[in-house]
Amino acid sequence: MSDRTAHVGFDRMFAHGRLTVGLFLPLWPYTGDMAALRGQSALVQEAERAGFAAVWVRDIPLADTSFGDVGQVYDPWSALTWLAAHTSRITLATGSVIFSLRHPIDLAKQAASIDHLSGGRLVLGAASGDRPSEFPAYGVDFDGRGRRYRDAVDSFRDLLRPSASGVELLPKPVHGHIPLLVTGSSQQPLEWIAEHADGWLIYPGATATADGPIALGKKAAAWRGLIPSGAFKPVATNEWIDLAEDPLHPPTPLRGGFVLRTGTQGLLELLGRWQDAGVNHGALGVQHGRRPAGEVIAQLGEEVLPHFPALGTAAPQAAAW
Repeated sequence: MSDRTAHVGFDRMFAHGRLTVGLFLPLWPYTGDMAALRGQSALVQEAERAGFAAVWVRDIPLADTSFGDVGQVYDPWSALTWLAAHTSRITLATGSVIFSLRHPIDLAKQAASIDHLSGGRLVLGAASGDRPSEFPAYGVDFDGRGRRYRDAVDSFRDLLRPSASGVELLPKPVHGHIPLLVTGSSQQPLEWIAEHADGWLIYPGATATADGPIALGKKAAAWRGLIPSGAFKPVATNEWIDLAEDPLHPPTPLRGGFVLRTGTQGLLELLGRWQDAGVNHGALGVQHGRRPAGEVIAQLGEEVLPHFPALGTAAPQAAAW
């Protein structure tokens, strides 16, 4: 069962009928040289000043050449700790931590610690894992990840609550809970996701025309129809973009539809369609674009975020440790 109450990180991202925009890390891809990844946190600070609602990191324990994508390379908890120390307002989000590979005690301890160090800004996307090569390395059965996922979610939430047993996990979250967004199906039926998630992080489908957002909206509405008591729970999605300098460049799918090349006008139309479809947050990745990430972030800040601003919340708790 969800523990949803007020939460500055969650509330900066999500509200009924509204869409906000986030930024996926890395801002440019790893090509074998760790030194070449330097400078991204300075651009995250620029993104915070520009008004992005959230910055997202991924959990990819092992580089698998058959997948290619290695995310931001750094462990997500370490990356989030660094970002917590170098930002003050932007929500820190995971897309997503692999709950079926981690021990719930470690998940809860790491998440609650970062939540405190960031002043209560952590929102967790939680996944069951989709890279089979990682599971034998952990000694975990890939086919059993759905059951492990459910057990981990239950244990994670129990550990964050006060305990009367005399043994408990500290610290507790700043707002009493840490919001969990179930990623994809995570091997669970929609009914379970509707009851247990604080939100749903789903894949966007096709984005170059209106058909994809329409289908996404139907999927979101069907899921929301299963939510007990009809409570508001947000839907988030993401897209990798190659933002053209020409604002009128038509939306064009690249790399088999994995990347969308578009001008500002086409991106605004996509975000508007998502909002009309009931999507509450769109996380944009720029690592596969042709232009420098700093240019793209500045352009998004000037031309896109005024239409889809971060939501007003109370100030995060001051982190003075």
